[in-house]
Amino acid sequence: MDKPGGRAYVYEINGFKFDGGPTVITAPFMFDDLFSLAGKRREEYITFVPCDPYYRIFDHNGKSFNYNHDQRFIFDQIDQWNPADKEGYKKFMATTKDIFEKGFIELADKPFFSIMDMLKVAPDLIKLQSYLSVYQYVSQFIQNDFLRRTFSFHPLLVGGNPFDSPSIYAMIHYLEREWGIHYAMGGTGAIVNGLVKLFEELGGRLHLNAGVKEILIENQRAVGLILEDGKVIYSDEVVSNADVAFTYQKLIPAKYRKKYTDKKLSRMKYSMSLFVIYFGTKKRYLDSGLAHHNIILGERYKNLLNDIFNKKQLAEDFSLYLHMPTITDPSIAPEGHESFYVLSPVPHLGSGVDWTTAAKPYRDAIMQFLEDNYLPGLQENLVAEHYIDPIHFQNTLNSYLGSGFSFQPTLTQSAWFRPHNRAENFDNLYFTGAGTHPGAGLPGVLSSAKIVADLFEPVN
Repeated sequence: MDKPGGRAYVYEINGFKFDGGPTVITAPFMFDDLFSLAGKRREEYITFVPCDPYYRIFDHNGKSFNYNHDQRFIFDQIDQWNPADKEGYKKFMATTKDIFEKGFIELADKPFFSIMDMLKVAPDLIKLQSYLSVYQYVSQFIQNDFLRRTFSFHPLLVGGNPFDSPSIYAMIHYLEREWGIHYAMGGTGAIVNGLVKLFEELGGRLHLNAGVKEILIENQRAVGLILEDGKVIYSDEVVSNADVAFTYQKLIPAKYRKKYTDKKLSRMKYSMSLFVIYFGTKKRYLDSGLAHHNIILGERYKNLLNDIFNKKQLAEDFSLYLHMPTITDPSIAPEGHESFYVLSPVPHLGSGVDWTTAAKPYRDAIMQFLEDNYLPGLQENLVAEHYIDPIHFQNTLNSYLGSGFSFQPTLTQSAWFRPHNRAENFDNLYFTGAGTHPGAGLPGVLSSAKIVADLFEPVN
């Protein structure tokens, strides 16, 4: 790429800055920890501000539920849907603390290299009902179906289906309640810039527009890289933060791969892909009833997710995440303008959908829906627009099947069952990012980096 960021690439169009990837920032203390390791203060590089509400969640009729850290406020919101669920919510939150302490505090930054690592924690995982899906787990406490959806959608943030992802992912709910949802002033690109600045201050050097053709293997050791221009770079250690399936399949010759063969990779379950539209308007929408983070749940929610994850078919309806960052940070758009990012989960390329013909009609349907229900006069006020689809995830981001979050976070593809942070059969090849342990999302990706840093042997 021509600039750093990867999935957090920033598109600059007509004076707008659109964050290409992650926008929901949880666990800000992890960034603090990262900078403190270098003897720096995160505040000197990145400014975080809290979002309140965390999310505004809409049902198919446009009725909303606001969610934040204040239990009394949440009880008031629950009252508007089903007052009887307040007691259940209180019990649910008490249990998510236990899940968080086991799943995040104890396990998220610990490597799983042997089946014994998994067996040691299996009794605790069973006790915490990890065999239930997040939706099933929430449903034990909450009766109202919309509230069940509201308190169980979180696996979608890391590429999982709430009806399939194990209940340990309910810890995301507790993580949010405990530390909040934040926004980096200047957008997620400001985080990228802050990390690049720190990296270069520590002596690191970035090579842009330098695609990797192959990881050089000698005697089952990764000894360097062969770039697309033929240049060879030798290294004592190699860390890949590219998609794990892509790394194994495209960057390591098949003769060296004993476990992650093409056949095995093809049998694994991959997350959904994403259709994302970035758009800016010359009109402000501060009276639209929208918040910074909005989630719009369709009426056919469960069946829609079944279409996406299991049937692998593109439906006519959708559920959406609508990001409106100029509510918090007008600086990322020209004065008097509004910036948006709308995301729709869609099946990955294993579906056979031809996005060269499907993309434009799908874009039109989403924009018309937003205009009819949330943003009146939207299309006549558009002054900037760009969209990406599963083909972009496959061809530009090098994601296997165009999946948005690599391997789907199912019970049999988590922890030890997920590709390990140290590559199988290669002593000094490591993985960070969504495809390895502990998984997708900013806290997961940062945890994977911490694991790898701890695995490095000291250089003599």
